[in-house]
Amino acid sequence: MSPSPIRSRSVLAARRALVAFATLAFAGAALAQSAAPVRLTLNENPFGPSPLAAQAIQAELVGGAGLFRYVGDEADAFAAQVAACEGVAPEQIVVGEILESLGLHLSLRGGPGGEFIYSVPGYPALVDAAARVGGVVVAVPLNRRLENDLPAIAAKVNARTRAVFLVNPHNPSGTVNDVAEFVAFVRQVSKRALVIVDEAYIEFSDDYAKRTAVALTRAGENVIVFRTFAKVHGLAGLPLGYAVAPRELADYLRRQGLGSPRELNRLALAAGSASLRDTAYIGRVHDAVAAGRAQWHATLDALKLRHTDSQANFVYFDAGWPQADVAKTLLAAGVVIGRAFPPYDTWVRITIGLPEENARAQAALRQALEKSRAP
Repeated sequence: MSPSPIRSRSVLAARRALVAFATLAFAGAALAQSAAPVRLTLNENPFGPSPLAAQAIQAELVGGAGLFRYVGDEADAFAAQVAACEGVAPEQIVVGEILESLGLHLSLRGGPGGEFIYSVPGYPALVDAAARVGGVVVAVPLNRRLENDLPAIAAKVNARTRAVFLVNPHNPSGTVNDVAEFVAFVRQVSKRALVIVDEAYIEFSDDYAKRTAVALTRAGENVIVFRTFAKVHGLAGLPLGYAVAPRELADYLRRQGLGSPRELNRLALAAGSASLRDTAYIGRVHDAVAAGRAQWHATLDALKLRHTDSQANFVYFDAGWPQADVAKTLLAAGVVIGRAFPPYDTWVRITIGLPEENARAQAALRQALEKSRAP
């Protein structure tokens, strides 16, 4: 696979966004210290949360109902706000970081033996949870572009399929499927089995408003869409997410305790609510990450390293030598990256950080490759 071309539209947008690096007053920018380790491992948003979210947290601490109070009506208010953003009824929203619980309850609901299809390598939280209570995991390799292999996945669907789990943009490859092909696939497969689409990284992609599968849920298809505030919203330290689900399934999940106010965090709800209102900030984060991603892809091209056409806040490339050795070498230079994703044992995923962090990681990678390629 040759280095993936960066689409001209993406390049233009990224170039415009380069200016934003020097001018945006992101909350996380002051945290970068050249002497400190650069942590580019878990795909966090290095720019931090929206200033409105930070203000909401402070207001909750100082003048709100108080942390000694349990979450109450705030949970319903947040669900209603999310529902308005997604264009669905509030009853279709299940609040919380529910992927693992979703896998557990879907597996238990139909009894042992139900099959859960997902792409490998991939993010296995949901299918691993299903397997713990009798679910059968069906792993489908990515296609040659390291995208979800939609035809191969469709071929695995049968009467035992409990759910098809897709991450789009994919993790760890960062790839997205063609919008029309993805929508057609989800629409057809959801007539045979529940389709769950994890859109944790969707706001980092180009044309992300067109990519979301929420329109299919809104239209009555058998589709659940999951979102998290841990990525573009910069709230990884205050876990919060939500699912948009068909009404009957959402009601079932709530009866099992998912989305219960007692499981939610008052500060997370306040921050999440404020962040949802700050759409301009999310747009600035998208542009800044797109610029950093373009820089990374240009660096990888210059180093003649194969890479995916990532549309997430990380890059994925073939270093040509074991990922563990790359990670060890970069760690010695003060750059921390994540784990390997078998069977792609020479491929490396690096989170896009602040501009100075990216530059440091790229310099460390360049030096490491020069040593590895030396006669």
